[in-house]
Amino acid sequence: MTPTLTRSPTPTFPSKLPQVGTTIFTVMSALAAEHDAVNLGQGFPDFECDPALIDAVTRAMKAGHNQYPPMPGIAALREAVATKIKALHGREYCANTEITVTAGATQAILTAILAIVHAGDEVIVLDPCYDSYAPNIQLAGGTVVRVALTPGTFRPDFGLIAAAITPRTRALIINSPHNPSASIWGAEDMFTLQDLLASTNILLISDEVYEHMVFDGAEHQSAARYPGLAARAFVVSSFGKTFHVTGWKVGTVAAPASLTAEFRKVHQFNVFTVNTPMQHGLAEYLRDPAPYIQLPAFYQAKRDLFRQGLEGSRLKLLPSTGSYFQCVNFSGVSDLSDSDFCQWLTREVGVAAIPLSAFYGNGFDQGIVRFCFAKRDETLRDAIGRLRKL
Repeated sequence: MTPTLTRSPTPTFPSKLPQVGTTIFTVMSALAAEHDAVNLGQGFPDFECDPALIDAVTRAMKAGHNQYPPMPGIAALREAVATKIKALHGREYCANTEITVTAGATQAILTAILAIVHAGDEVIVLDPCYDSYAPNIQLAGGTVVRVALTPGTFRPDFGLIAAAITPRTRALIINSPHNPSASIWGAEDMFTLQDLLASTNILLISDEVYEHMVFDGAEHQSAARYPGLAARAFVVSSFGKTFHVTGWKVGTVAAPASLTAEFRKVHQFNVFTVNTPMQHGLAEYLRDPAPYIQLPAFYQAKRDLFRQGLEGSRLKLLPSTGSYFQCVNFSGVSDLSDSDFCQWLTREVGVAAIPLSAFYGNGFDQGIVRFCFAKRDETLRDAIGRLRKL
């Protein structure tokens, strides 16, 4: 029989993420393109990576490294990561059983959550936070427990964190250097957290993708440095952020062997493994520590260029001690909501930013927006010239 050409209705089903729509990053990038604005919204560089890294990946492709690698990642890259962590933070991870190569940090965080969170478990997130955390927890059947960082300073309030812990708390997610606020956790913060968690079975997901962007002589305080934290932590890193190749989507997770075993059970079924030539290229490139050792100075120069350019403007600069973001309070310019201000700024001034309220579960609006300064100097100067007209 000839099938009828009438269109059948698509079956409906309950959404797993009913509150989730198009992200603010997609919205603002589209608006920036529409109005030919300087896009300081989405967090990625507009400059190229080191040609030597491209050459290393090209050599790997030409050498035939184009088929599936081992599920946890090639041995050379895992060993290079273990060596790097020991040199920087003094923690020894076994490359075979405690380091896993992931398809970026976002996949790493989702995989960690799926591996450890059961239906009804609670996971504490610190608002404002990266927008994937809460949906990841919901997909795992967990309950998101939001604790606000201190408004204005974005310091952790350990009293509030302690009060949020219940017998159902499975994990806590921290992020330093912090997106979106550009703040960092110091050694005292990490010791306090270590003491707070010492008597619990709470696991830690430490999002450290901006680990090599810490300024003014400060040191990155990785969870790997603190034995009481390292013993319970998934430490998440990103080659995309560190080496200006966000589109490659390659990251790593370092965790104790028992946690890594559970992590890999999920990893093998959601991505299985990660692109082979990039892994070989990164392993070769990591032989020289200079690129990541020099990264703080590289980004501090961009931060300083952007901040100096806006000094004396009507935008109030908040501290930027880590990451490649700069937050500003715009209350001296407008009484619009931060979301409306970002849309106005893109349309009328030609610079795209991200409203800080987008990083809060309750949409808390402090009159603050986030700019990304991971851009060429000429891009930053163009943006500065437009913003100084406010």
